[in-house]
Amino acid sequence: MYRVFESLDALVTVVEEARSVPMTANCVVPRGDVLELLDDIREAIPGELDDAQDVLDRRDEIISAAEQEADEARSTATEETDRLRAQARAEADQAVTEARAEAERTLAEARREAERTLAEARRQSTDLTERARAEAERLAEAGRAAHDRYLADGQAEQARLVAQTEVVHAARAEAARILDAATTESDRLRVECDGYVDAKLAEFEDTLSKALRTVSRGRSQLWRGAQGGAPAPASALHGRSGTGMDLID
Repeated sequence: MYRVFESLDALVTVVEEARSVPMTANCVVPRGDVLELLDDIREAIPGELDDAQDVLDRRDEIISAAEQEADEARSTATEETDRLRAQARAEADQAVTEARAEAERTLAEARREAERTLAEARRQSTDLTERARAEAERLAEAGRAAHDRYLADGQAEQARLVAQTEVVHAARAEAARILDAATTESDRLRVECDGYVDAKLAEFEDTLSKALRTVSRGRSQLWRGAQGGAPAPASALHGRSGTGMDLID
């Protein structure tokens, strides 16, 4: 490019120093020098200019080819997008299916655990009821035996005192006292028996209530986990279990 500018400067100098033609704006230049300078300029012009001219001549062809390549790339991208979307949809469906299966499995395990807990609670209830009934019968029998014993002692003492005329009034008073004491002891034993039975039944009721609340919370958490945090249906939270008992948290 330096030779090009140098030759152009020399050509300008030749024209400026050329002899003028009188009465005109023309001048006389040495043809050989001008042609030589033009040849130098032609030889010094870089080949990139020719390549650029070729590109300009083929502009429409290049633009058409680029648009075609862009259309092909766009079509390929669309097809790839559709394929990826279909693949993502298939993977999402598979994930939902697996999550639903896992939720159903977990729910089935929870149901089995609830049934096992309820069965264990019934067994404990039966055991507690039988033990309470046996203890109540034992206490009642002890109360009856004590009552009969005190009553027999009172009657015997009363009979003995009646036989003694001088102490009849004292004997009657002592017999009444002994009879009252026997009745009071019998009533006390009966009250203790009833209190023991009631306490055992209250303990069992509290244990069973805690077990039912635990089962209900487990079912509620399972429903919320299976539905992405959505509230569980009322039928799942407050419905009737397989045992016929309401599970209320």
